[in-house]
Amino acid sequence: MPDTLADLVTKRYGPETPGGADMPAEGPLAAILDRRTHRRYADRPVPEEMLDLLFACAFSASAKSDLQQASVVRVADPALRAEVAALIPGMPWIGTAPVFLVWCGDGRRIRRICELRGKPFANDHFDAAFNPTVDAALAMQTFILAAEAAGLGCCPISVIRNHAFRVGELLGLPEWVFPLAGLCVGWPAAEGYISMRVPPSVTVHTDRYDDDKLAAGIDAYDRRRDAIYSIPADKQRDPDRYGKAGFYGWSEDKARQVSHTEREDFGAFLRRQGYRLD
Repeated sequence: MPDTLADLVTKRYGPETPGGADMPAEGPLAAILDRRTHRRYADRPVPEEMLDLLFACAFSASAKSDLQQASVVRVADPALRAEVAALIPGMPWIGTAPVFLVWCGDGRRIRRICELRGKPFANDHFDAAFNPTVDAALAMQTFILAAEAAGLGCCPISVIRNHAFRVGELLGLPEWVFPLAGLCVGWPAAEGYISMRVPPSVTVHTDRYDDDKLAAGIDAYDRRRDAIYSIPADKQRDPDRYGKAGFYGWSEDKARQVSHTEREDFGAFLRRQGYRLD
């Protein structure tokens, strides 16, 4: 077990850091640094009282201007869950997790409040979609941290947005409400592993954005990550198009992933839900 927070940082990012060297690996910071995604769950329900508490934690998250533009749909009906899971057969944990949630950006509530109070909604532009997106993401991440503190494991499902129209129909999402991500929740059936992240030397900037050293930073990250887990040759994406790479690191995998178009209709879905994206 790591002794200090610095040990956990090193495990997550590779390079040693002076931060946390004199702090024991315990408490909330340790829980965040040691967190991991879980896709396999024990056959054990999550108590309703615990879910209620976790939702209370989730919606305690920061919210833009206190507008509170986030909602969540708990998919509890087995038949409905099966229909959602069938959209994404490569992720069977959507159908098997004890709890499955869909977190939504919700610009509907404030518009209804404006109607109730006889006031105009004067912000019908792109930011009206962006603010609920941020609120929903903050609420979902706060739920995840609370769930993990309670011993649960979670797995976010962003690919829900690949099927926004169908998910919207299945969940009865009205105008101004859109799916941000799904979330599987349950008691972990395995320990899971810490996924290495791009280091702060790449992601943290001071005063001005500067990515002059990006290539070297990403290459070093690729090598550190590969030393822990090498992506098997048969898992390389699209070998017919790009061939088999001699060294296939995280950056090659992600570059190949985003070289294919996804969610081209998501903007159309948001417009169908009433949003202007300009």
